[in-house]
Amino acid sequence: MKKLRLILGDQLNYKHSWFSESPENVVYVMAEMRQETDYVKHHIQKIVGFFAAMRNFSHWLQKRGFEVIYFELDDKNNPQDLQKIIEQTISQTKATQFEYQLPDEYRLDEQLKSICKELSISTNVVDTEHFYTSREELKEFYKGKKGFVMENFYRMMRKKHQILMETDKNPEGGKWNFDQSNRKKWKGTPEIPHEKGFRKDVSQLVEIVNKVGVSHFGNIEATNFNWPLSRKDCLAILRYFCDELLPHFGDYQDAMHTEQVYLFHSRLSFAMNTKMLSPKEVIDTVLDTYYDSESNIHISQVEGFIRQILGWREYMRGMYWLKMPDFSEANYLRNHNKLPQFFWTGKTKMNCLHHAITNSLDNAYAHHIQRLMITGNFALLNQTDPKLVDDWYLGIYIDAIEWVEITNTRGMSQFADGGNIATKPYVSSGNYINKMSNYCSKCYYKHTEKLGEKACPFNALYWNFLSEKEWAFKDNRRMGMMLNLLHKMDKEQLQQLKARAQDIIENPDIY
Repeated sequence: MKKLRLILGDQLNYKHSWFSESPENVVYVMAEMRQETDYVKHHIQKIVGFFAAMRNFSHWLQKRGFEVIYFELDDKNNPQDLQKIIEQTISQTKATQFEYQLPDEYRLDEQLKSICKELSISTNVVDTEHFYTSREELKEFYKGKKGFVMENFYRMMRKKHQILMETDKNPEGGKWNFDQSNRKKWKGTPEIPHEKGFRKDVSQLVEIVNKVGVSHFGNIEATNFNWPLSRKDCLAILRYFCDELLPHFGDYQDAMHTEQVYLFHSRLSFAMNTKMLSPKEVIDTVLDTYYDSESNIHISQVEGFIRQILGWREYMRGMYWLKMPDFSEANYLRNHNKLPQFFWTGKTKMNCLHHAITNSLDNAYAHHIQRLMITGNFALLNQTDPKLVDDWYLGIYIDAIEWVEITNTRGMSQFADGGNIATKPYVSSGNYINKMSNYCSKCYYKHTEKLGEKACPFNALYWNFLSEKEWAFKDNRRMGMMLNLLHKMDKEQLQQLKARAQDIIENPDIY
């Protein structure tokens, strides 16, 4: 029996059990497709990063004796459509069985199910062997429970996998969560080691993308590409993170600074979301570093990192499969405004947005607080249509795949699911931004002022949002204090704030 096996662009799992089998009577198919480049507008670094990593993976398979049929983007025989590629390759290889790994995007899962129904040969689907959890595990955990509080899931995962545990039930360090220790503002010290760079030449791929006419945005240094594109690269960046950045990661994971792109962040999300690294090997390596007798790393640094992977990452994937496809249409707050043009250019007098967006355009990267409390915060206060916000986040970041993007955008950032994921909206005035960054110090606007030409736009937008969306939060206990302050505000001042907010919403690109 000859098997044809499909490998998608986010299934580059070098450790998958498929590859421990004999290469006889197995053909692997991989494809760079316009289907995948065109469903939203992507950052050029995202397109190039995925295709370059796929090509490296294909070469790795071939060196190990596996037969690989690889469709490059500009191949004249490339149908650019998944169904046509599968049908064409089955005919070419005379395969008698088609196999694929479970996709992590709902649209591809549905497409492959549909394709398999139409095939005349037998089909089989296997796990990607990547995540700690199955698709259904989160659903089973919350069965019969009220709400979907992530902390409860995280504690279960710590116990189940015995990670940072003193006993079967008691957490190491006496606390489950050191989040209160993870909110320091970086003021220039401790010194941040020079980033781990890769300096790859991807100019050939950039030329191909442009030649075939793929629409894209963002910037790229084609001869100086700075993302890991092979397992060797990924292991190097993991080792670098543990040796150089982990000792201070937790303290400054929420900090933002105009002169630092990455601070102490690992930049491992692309490596994991393509599956070149598994979450387990990342966590195991971090734990080995922490438990090393000479490390002197405080538990708060390690717990803050592990919470993002063992807790948040697995939780978001579980919520994705629990709530899709309805989740992609969620718009609880009934927001329908357009996304400002400066999200595509970074050209705004608001320094925080200018830096966060310019950084994203230049590097296809922003860390979680820049995404949540700068760009996401403004988009929500602007009452932007969450579909437009989805498309922007999915396109601009190199690590963005729908299962992790849409849950963070609709659930966490835009509160579009009505509170299944976040128990309150993540909105703030300028004070929070000033607390966690140096963005405000050189801004045209003053974070301390609510009204006037130089007043921070976030301030008026914040109070306007609370006023206009009060109906959505009147029964939310976590919003009670802010709504009480809203009710006590001078009515004339509130009307002035609302008028300024309306002007910002109608004319965001002049601010």
